[in-house]
Amino acid sequence: QVQLVESGGGWVQPGGSLRLSCTASGFTLRDYAIGWFRQAPGKGRERVSCITRSIELTVYADSVKNRFTISRDNAKNTVYLQMNSLKPEDTAVYYCATSCSVSAPSAYWGQGTQVTVSL
Repeated sequence: QVQLVESGGGWVQPGGSLRLSCTASGFTLRDYAIGWFRQAPGKGRERVSCITRSIELTVYADSVKNRFTISRDNAKNTVYLQMNSLKPEDTAVYYCATSCSVSAPSAYWGQGTQVTVSL
């Protein structure tokens, strides 16, 4: 069964940190570019970060640059998103997908994990 599962979300105060995990089953993550996306209430889904397949080039949205870090652990078939200096505007449901594009028609998507940043 092909599946992507996100974990690591939760509630954190502003300035805090969380590490999200995206773990695959039924296929090998290193064969794909992996994107992290988020969707806040009433807003569209936006790309937060992406790591390419072969040379592992990383890209970040301007809003998270220098605060978030994407990385792979191929042995664990997992991609991480380390989120530091979190802000209330980072509050959203975070998703991972086997694509760097939010509109890729054949990408696998996880079910999402909620991140809430508030006092």
